[in-house]
Amino acid sequence: MTKSYWLIKTEPEEWSWEQQLKCGKKGAEWGGVRNYQASKNLKNMKIDDMCFFYHTGKEKKIIGIAQVIKDHFLDKTDKSRKFVAVTVRALYPLKREVSLEEIKKNKDFKEFSLVKQSRLSVMKVDLKYWKKICKMGKV
Repeated sequence: MTKSYWLIKTEPEEWSWEQQLKCGKKGAEWGGVRNYQASKNLKNMKIDDMCFFYHTGKEKKIIGIAQVIKDHFLDKTDKSRKFVAVTVRALYPLKREVSLEEIKKNKDFKEFSLVKQSRLSVMKVDLKYWKKICKMGKV
């Protein structure tokens, strides 16, 4: 089964990389998503898929890599019962954080979802972009 790659965004004041790391192997629910396209992306995530962990807000940078450890389930915070969550665990930080500004300056990324749909909180990452960002992040 082929692995997919994703980018998940969070405001560090709401949920930070440090908080994700503290959850250890049991990981943490990734929910609270109320955008239908982002929710559809959560539904498409599978166990062992990899995710860039992105701090949005003032920081706007990819800081770590996480892994999906539980397929989608109903988001406990959604009273309408329309939206889902997944469980992710932190794997490791990038040796060098990669900023949105740096990505936008690179012409190779002009079709990248983070550039084209910058407000989307959960997005698929093509393998070519995954590899380039990993190289930029020195992993």
